[in-house]
Amino acid sequence: MTPFPWAEAMQFGFGVLRLSSEQFWRMTPREFASALIGARGGIAAPLDRGGLDELMRRYPDHQEQAR
Repeated sequence: MTPFPWAEAMQFGFGVLRLSSEQFWRMTPREFASALIGARGGIAAPLDRGGLDELMRRYPDHQEQAR
């Protein structure tokens, strides 16, 4: 099991979110996760089948060779 990245969480909480020590330590993990997502601009929606098909069409794994 990977240990929780406390140093990174505190750097983000104090440096980016500008939380006080009291505010940081009173936050629940869910509140901190929401603040993190909000500060980073949200979570991208998963790619649906249509999006995958479009990417495959635009960027095929192989290129057709000229004859």
